[in-house]
Amino acid sequence: MPKVRTLRSKKAPEGWDEIEPTLMELDRKMRDAENEPHEDKRKTELLWPIHKLNHQRSRYVFDMYYKKKAISKELFRYCLDEGWADKQLVYKWRKPGYDQLCCMLCCQSTNHNQGTTCICRVPRSQLGEGKVVQCAHCGCRGCASGDQDTFQGLMGCVVLSRLSQFRAVVILGMSSDEADSRMLQLEGLASRDKLSSRE
Repeated sequence: MPKVRTLRSKKAPEGWDEIEPTLMELDRKMRDAENEPHEDKRKTELLWPIHKLNHQRSRYVFDMYYKKKAISKELFRYCLDEGWADKQLVYKWRKPGYDQLCCMLCCQSTNHNQGTTCICRVPRSQLGEGKVVQCAHCGCRGCASGDQDTFQGLMGCVVLSRLSQFRAVVILGMSSDEADSRMLQLEGLASRDKLSSRE
């Protein structure tokens, strides 16, 4: 969560006005997710929307600095220091093999029974064929960097490996029918791109 602003708070660097509306919208969605009723959910599902929004907000700041080069280093540091992005998660994305990591809980071996990482970190090629995987901590469906074609990350949608998760479809605001049709469109684009690259 971002720090509360006071009169003594550090002023935001130049360029904050460009990313502030998106971050405020994600912060509003985070508050709504915290306050929504949870009677029908399992105990493990209670924090999934919060993990998704934290991931989305951190990925937005990460992509704006590293991929698009749209914000300055000072603004990037400000976002990390003020809590607008998860500092540990952003630093982990810089390491090889962790560029699609969903949350920090999934890569820490102390949180799991066998002392290994989460099942969502296992590449799809090493899982049984047709096996559906979903993390108990955050609801991720697979964030291993070794997946070549597609992976179903924390956003709950198919993300093409050449795209960043920032440009993926965010299903949080869609109905289930809209989300399913959008996922089918993305899967169709992925298979069409694979066919054209082979020719």
